[in-house]
Amino acid sequence: MDHADILLESGTNELEIVEFHVLEDMGHGETRALAFGVNVAKVLEIIENPGLSPLSSAPHPCFLGTIPLRELVLPVLDLAVWLDIKRARTPGEVVLVTRFNSRTTGFLASGVTQIHRVAWSSVEAPHRLLGGCVTGLVRIEDHFVQLIDLERILFELDPAPDEEPEQREKPARTYSVLLAEDSAVMRQMVSERLTEAGFRVILTGNGDEALTLLRATAARAKSEDQPGEGLPDVVVTDVEMPQLDGYTLTRRIKEDPDLGALPVILFSSLVNEDLRHKGRAVGADAQISKPEFGRLADVVRSLIEKR
Repeated sequence: MDHADILLESGTNELEIVEFHVLEDMGHGETRALAFGVNVAKVLEIIENPGLSPLSSAPHPCFLGTIPLRELVLPVLDLAVWLDIKRARTPGEVVLVTRFNSRTTGFLASGVTQIHRVAWSSVEAPHRLLGGCVTGLVRIEDHFVQLIDLERILFELDPAPDEEPEQREKPARTYSVLLAEDSAVMRQMVSERLTEAGFRVILTGNGDEALTLLRATAARAKSEDQPGEGLPDVVVTDVEMPQLDGYTLTRRIKEDPDLGALPVILFSSLVNEDLRHKGRAVGADAQISKPEFGRLADVVRSLIEKR
């Protein structure tokens, strides 16, 4: 197997990002290019800006309207407006056509640089001053690329509807769920929904934290001659996380003799029919697309009952 084949496998803890830039107007005729990145798996294509301009009646200042794209009516958002950047208008602007969370959306940027393959272990947590729309920083040659949280943008523009928790008979004991999610906003939301459904939730900020906790718990239980004691009943993990991604976390859990029986659910905006094979390849027991919170609780319960 050659190197390219290895990198294309699931669970290698690597990702490919499209680097793009927004040209900021600094005043006095000066500009600077701010580098951002997004997972290649979310980008369907890149098209030229057809000449969109802000709409006075837009529901949000970043909304530029819609454009026809084959059988689609594509909504387009101006990333610079959302990020509070004064964009310098230049020829050659592009629209990144993305597909995630079962939605197709266009994002306007000044231009695209290139595609990079990087290790999740090289992704650094963003400084708090960068705001909640940046999920990580990765150094590419002589500059940093900010990984942008497009899911958060869409969610804040159009929140998922509140779901009434389903009334069920209270179980004999409280089951526990280990949640690995790097987004603080999503971590809180998933935790609240699972807690409302009757589960005890253990929170971790990425796959590395989750795996470290699981292995430490398993080792302690083993030393006390109580194998499996203290482990959660189910693991729920995002896919895109710094240090250790969800695919790699799932593979390492399933390959570990002390953890392999744990059910693992991938809960990610990357879950779709084109990418489900990646989750199956690493042994995920279920895959759910964000933000299907109600279904998540049902699947968690179903996997526990099967055990």
